[in-house]
Amino acid sequence: MVKIVDKNNKTLYQCEECSFGYEEQSWAEKCEAWCKEHQSCNIEITSHGIPPKWKEI
Repeated sequence: MVKIVDKNNKTLYQCEECSFGYEEQSWAEKCEAWCKEHQSCNIEITSHGIPPKWKEI
């Protein structure tokens, strides 16, 4: 199930597998389904998303 995140008064839907965010819930659901099945990201799906912000170590 995708996570609903409110950022700056904007609703984003987040894939709980890879943390990519999407403005449309349907893309987040497609991303999550792909990630779970293939244990990887799909570039065609993630091209519609917002990459997660990774912390520098």
